Amino acid sequence: MLPLKYNAMNTLTETFGQLYKPHSALLIYRKDKAQSVYVEAYDIGKNGNPINAHPLSIRESIALAQALDTSSELSRGYLRPNGLLPKNVLYINPDSNGFVLWQTPPQNTGLFFKGLTIDDGTYPLPSLLWKASKDSLSVYALKGDGMPSLETPLYQAPFFNLYEDGRVCMGTVNIQAKEQGCLEYFIKAWQQYFFNSKFSHLIGSSPIKGNIVQLYQSLAGGRNKFPQNVLIKNGLTLKDIIR
Repeated sequence: MLPLKYNAMNTLTETFGQLYKPHSALLIYRKDKAQSVYVEAYDIGKNGNPINAHPLSIRESIALAQALDTSSELSRGYLRPNGLLPKNVLYINPDSNGFVLWQTPPQNTGLFFKGLTIDDGTYPLPSLLWKASKDSLSVYALKGDGMPSLETPLYQAPFFNLYEDGRVCMGTVNIQAKEQGCLEYFIKAWQQYFFNSKFSHLIGSSPIKGNIVQLYQSLAGGRNKFPQNVLIKNGLTLKDIIR
């Protein structure tokens, strides 16, 4: 699992989700093997019960079609930049459940740990490649700090709570993109979720050459650069993860 601190969980719950209340209901009737249908509409009363049954009107049909079209657009809102496309974004898949690829440079970042002999604090990290949809996140490492190409090899990200293929262990946390959010918000929110989590355990073998606990102990305080020679290739290139 990748649990969040209490405050971080509350913040993300508020920002990622939006409460919807029942407004109306539809009941569709059709004769056996017949193509024509009859649609009956219901309003929803104060107690949540369907009331005021009536044939679906043309006006209601038009409003429903517009709402469905708007919902489709909103579901992809996180793929739309607020302005010019951010320079660190490498690829956008525009499908209904599309994803975004972006890169972060080598940098010192605050990390949190649980059940390990590693102190919370600032640690140097290599360049990272992120792949996120509305409900999933994968993280990979890159060597150097230049812009990757389609043939650039990917490395296992040097973190706990990751599967060998780069997927982040979500545990029981339910993450959903805020529908009104833009691309910049989406990227920032995923990075906050990841770095505000508590790293607690390995899934499978070590993602680096050597002992990852000892590595982080030696890097505490961010005084040294991350040693890229410990990174392990995962057999993928950038091209492989955009398919």
